[in-house]
Amino acid sequence: MIELIILVLLRSCLVFLHADAAGHHGGVHLGSQTAALLQWKSTLRNSPPAMDSWQQGTSPCSSNWSGVACAAVHRGRRAPLTVTKISLPNAGLDGYLGELNFSTLPFLTHIDLSYNSLHGGIPLSITSLPALNYLDLGGNWLNGNIPSELGSMASLSYLGLDYNNLTGHIPASLGNLTRLVTLSTEQNLLSGPIPEELGKLTSLEILDLGQNSLGGRIPKILGNLTKLSNLSLTNVGLDGYLGEFNFSTLPLLTHIDLSYNSLHGEIPLSITSLTALSYLDLGFNWLHGSIPSEFGNMPCLNQMGFSRNNLTGQIPKSFGNLTKLNILHLDSNNFSGPIPHEISLLPNLRKLDLHFNQLSGPIPPSMGNLTMLKLINLGDNRLISGSIPASFMNLTSIGDLRLFINNLSGPLPRGFTNFTYLRWMELGDNSLSGELPSDVCKGGNLQKFAVSRNMFTGPIPRSLQTCRSLKFLGLGSNNLTGDISSFAEFGQLKNLQYLDISANKLSGSIPQELSGCTKLISLSINDNNLSGPLPTTIGSLGGLQMLFDVSKNKLTGKLPVELGNLVMLEILNLSHNQFSGSIPSSIGSMSSLSALDVSYNDLEGPLPTGQLFNNASAKWFLHNKGLCGNISGLPECSSTPIKEYHKSSLHHLVLVTSIPMCIVIILSIVVLAMILRRRKRPQITAVRNTRDVLSVWNFDGKLVFEDITRATENFSDSYIIGEGGFGTVYKAQLQGGRLVAVKKLHPTEEGISDEKRFLSEIEVLTKIRHRSIVKLYGFCSHPRYQFLVYDYIERGNLHITLENEDLAKELNWKKRVAIVRDVAQAILYLHHECNPPIIHRDITSNNILLDATFKAYVSDFGIARMLKPDSSNWSELAGTYGYIAPELSYTSVVTTKCDVYSFGVVALEIVMGRYPREVQSIASMEQHHELAIEDLLDQRLSSPTIMEKKEISLLVELAFACLQTSPQFRPEMQDVYHKIALHKPPFVSLSHEHTPEEIING
Repeated sequence: MIELIILVLLRSCLVFLHADAAGHHGGVHLGSQTAALLQWKSTLRNSPPAMDSWQQGTSPCSSNWSGVACAAVHRGRRAPLTVTKISLPNAGLDGYLGELNFSTLPFLTHIDLSYNSLHGGIPLSITSLPALNYLDLGGNWLNGNIPSELGSMASLSYLGLDYNNLTGHIPASLGNLTRLVTLSTEQNLLSGPIPEELGKLTSLEILDLGQNSLGGRIPKILGNLTKLSNLSLTNVGLDGYLGEFNFSTLPLLTHIDLSYNSLHGEIPLSITSLTALSYLDLGFNWLHGSIPSEFGNMPCLNQMGFSRNNLTGQIPKSFGNLTKLNILHLDSNNFSGPIPHEISLLPNLRKLDLHFNQLSGPIPPSMGNLTMLKLINLGDNRLISGSIPASFMNLTSIGDLRLFINNLSGPLPRGFTNFTYLRWMELGDNSLSGELPSDVCKGGNLQKFAVSRNMFTGPIPRSLQTCRSLKFLGLGSNNLTGDISSFAEFGQLKNLQYLDISANKLSGSIPQELSGCTKLISLSINDNNLSGPLPTTIGSLGGLQMLFDVSKNKLTGKLPVELGNLVMLEILNLSHNQFSGSIPSSIGSMSSLSALDVSYNDLEGPLPTGQLFNNASAKWFLHNKGLCGNISGLPECSSTPIKEYHKSSLHHLVLVTSIPMCIVIILSIVVLAMILRRRKRPQITAVRNTRDVLSVWNFDGKLVFEDITRATENFSDSYIIGEGGFGTVYKAQLQGGRLVAVKKLHPTEEGISDEKRFLSEIEVLTKIRHRSIVKLYGFCSHPRYQFLVYDYIERGNLHITLENEDLAKELNWKKRVAIVRDVAQAILYLHHECNPPIIHRDITSNNILLDATFKAYVSDFGIARMLKPDSSNWSELAGTYGYIAPELSYTSVVTTKCDVYSFGVVALEIVMGRYPREVQSIASMEQHHELAIEDLLDQRLSSPTIMEKKEISLLVELAFACLQTSPQFRPEMQDVYHKIALHKPPFVSLSHEHTPEEIING
């Protein structure tokens, strides 16, 4: 009896002590939890609306704080509530995860802070939460290693660390998390092999390690994960033979993604035993052999991809059994034989891509039964013959139809373009004939209609005027006829960017209505029978950039001076016509023009002055009536006529007298303004001055100015961490401990020409949010100081790192590839995701900063352009010597292609470990295939692995694509980044320059 009483008393004490610990002890007390959460909120930048309910004097459990849930963790009616869940995904949190004291929240079971802007490393304190079973930190800016201590969190069932900047190896200790159901580390900078210990995670259902640099082979021990349903190892550098892994041990797999690796061998039969598999992507590897016919026995397959391998043989007829198949990608292989008609038995097929193979024979008419098809690409097979089946009219859902580069013949089926959703139609490079459809673009969504290099006859359909969405119209190299003089329909195509009606039999004069196509980039109307003058309205096409070609026609009259309005144009071909008179002097001011051909005309007189004519080829001017100029191969011009002499003298006299007068007037106005300003301006204190003109966002202006001047001891030299052409950079620690970099601008004589506009543009830049761009907080326009405030990036710039022998060796090949990828992504963001687009203008190794983990950040974007938008040294501010695009030597018109060129230089610099002074000679060697990759590699590093060499080769070829002399032949930055990110084979052949159509076609 006594023992029973003692036992009851002991249990009562334990319950009391447990309840007391839950309610009052240390960090477990709800008050300390509330304080910890509010303290974390105070450290975040721009307190997000999602946290508005987090207020002093309230409780997270009784006041329903957003994203916070509470529960009683002990039994009993009086058990206190405690915080058990924090869920704030995509809530705009911007700060450091480590500022949250997790030790005060020991009963947390659920943390979801995904898709915010959390920085820093994963804090070790989070690993001390014994009850935590759900942890999602994906989609942030976390860096550093994955703590091995995570392996001690035995309750974890979900661990999401994807889309961060984590580095180092995947800890082997994660193999201890035997309750783990989901593990995702996708899209980080992780390296090293996949740990064998992951094979112990027998509860795992989802394993996603994609988009890292892991390398090695697929560990055979992963075959122990018998509950696995999703396996994603895309783009992790896997090599070895795919057949070494036995997929049949994972019978529950529904999703396999092994794309963008270097896997070899044949496709293993063991995959075909996975009867539950719905998604399979083995694309972008080195697989060979044929596709086993047993794939037809996988009834659940929904998406299947084998793109860009070395697969051969015929497409299995058994694919006709895959009635649930939605997407089938077999492009860029060596498949041969006919397209099996069994494909037409796939009622749910939406995307079919068979392009770039060696398929032959006719297109099966039964494919018209695939009424769900949205995309069909049979292009570049060359051997597909016969006519386009009339049954294609049944493809009422089609949006993208590509049959280019084949041997198709005959007319188009009646009403062929009458598709409601049709957006893209490519039929070029075939032998199609007959007239073009009269109802082109009846659906109203057509953006690209490319039928060049066929045998079409008849007129251009007037129904084109309904194609208001049309961007690309390629009708060149056919047998089209008719008078286009009154073809006003062209003027209705307001979105048209590319127009090619060249090499036809069109007649009449060039319609003035073309001037309505204000978005035109390239215009080719050459090789026809056009006559009459070149309309003056051509000058309205100010967006023409690539090409304007009217050669080989019968055009007459004088060249309009309005041609000089095409200030962005690079190539102008007026040759083989009957133009008369002189070349307008306005052409000499077309600063972007790199090629001009006026040969075979009746032109006479002196060549205009201008940069283009200083380096012109005589071939551009041959076979004319009497052109002259200071070019080898042309006669020198005779003495200037008396009339012109007197006219010139008069101009000279006017200039001589007017310039001094203007100077005197301007100086008088300036002096008068200064006197009036001094009289009107009251005496104010320096503090008031500071407050009124400071324009730094997100901080109190006066505090920041005084804080910065204090932290740098009034910009003492001892705080200098860098110096450039526009200013000196200081390191400053603000009150509260935040480190910032302060760029104090060099004083200028002219100052800022338009302060209101300048500050508004700076405000736009402060809103830029990208993980690879240094955060700009704002700008101070104090009378004594002008400075910019940035995030502080600790390691300094890339140039210094590459110059330092020890640091350069630490910057291994994987890190260098990652830096190039980061820079490409940052420029893509500025060019294609900002509105309006931002042109950096000074992409150099000095303006790429590295943090402690060698993560790259682009800095100083846009500042040069905005500091002096109207100054005379515009070109000087457009970049750094050696990185400037060549066209800027003769034009001040800056485009995104200038940044693309600079990126090419930086990419080579990263590979070579030094600035490529011989960049043009190297480019020439590459174009002639005389250069080996080994000749470019930084010799301070060890030889790259096979996978690394593949990545470096891609970077080098992309760099040379970016270094094309003519901007029109450089790729867009989004194309460059996608090639790097996806490890695709190079898309630009450096053996020749591509036509504009090839560029737009990709």
